[in-house]
Amino acid sequence: MSLTTDPPPTTGALTAARAEEYAGWFATLADPTRVRLLHVLSTSESGGLRVGELARRLGISQSTCSHHVELLRKVGFVVVDKVGNASMVSVNAACCTGLPHAADVVMGTLGAQPCCPTDLPADVHVRPVEDADMERVLAIYGEGLATRNATFETTVPTAEQMRARWLPGLAWVAELDGEVVGWTAVTPTSGRECYAGVGETSVYVTEAARGRGVGTALLHAQVNGADAAGMWTLQTAIFPENRASLALHRSAGYRTLAVRTRIARLDGVWRDTVLLERRSEVA
Repeated sequence: MSLTTDPPPTTGALTAARAEEYAGWFATLADPTRVRLLHVLSTSESGGLRVGELARRLGISQSTCSHHVELLRKVGFVVVDKVGNASMVSVNAACCTGLPHAADVVMGTLGAQPCCPTDLPADVHVRPVEDADMERVLAIYGEGLATRNATFETTVPTAEQMRARWLPGLAWVAELDGEVVGWTAVTPTSGRECYAGVGETSVYVTEAARGRGVGTALLHAQVNGADAAGMWTLQTAIFPENRASLALHRSAGYRTLAVRTRIARLDGVWRDTVLLERRSEVA
């Protein structure tokens, strides 16, 4: 059994096979020690812990810890790698999306996807991007590059290069207190005519303005603007570590399609991405 995600049933029915799989996931978590173990791993700054250190933090014996780790590994919640004579345990990035997806399917919330965020901040103004905004747009993009959890790109493009990527009329900036603090845009996924209504989206918010609803306001403009432009599918790829972005996109009707394991390297390290998609009910 592995922790993966599939699109929700189109009929709204949960199949017996899928229900059995999900039940196995939830049953594995029906133990407080295993729940604590996952929490310790997921909040560890190093991203992984040796079994001995994990046992120490949990206040249990190493043999008991190894037993719980093995149960979590079999289901797919954790990954165990050998480092010399020690076992290094880390959270399987897929569980950050697969488990919430399973809960959404079970509770039926995927049957009626949200259109777009509704809790819009009153002090954030979103408008179409202008040439004069590009310096701030690139600066904000540079902040995202520096986190190494936003994009595989490692150098900031020129303003001309950036604007050439975007579909006409499908790029916006957010202003807070008169200053551009975020942006979103849609780029074509293919030059083929049959995919003219399919776009890849990006959202970036400056660090100083995070937590103010800027991303929510940008997503609202993005999905409604794309619908109005006749886009029938929006997709995006997000690093599993970027949980805030995953939650933001789900609030706008994006759903998880897959976790693409080791899809590309960043700074020489193989990274996973979560592929999300939003299908328009208008276009």
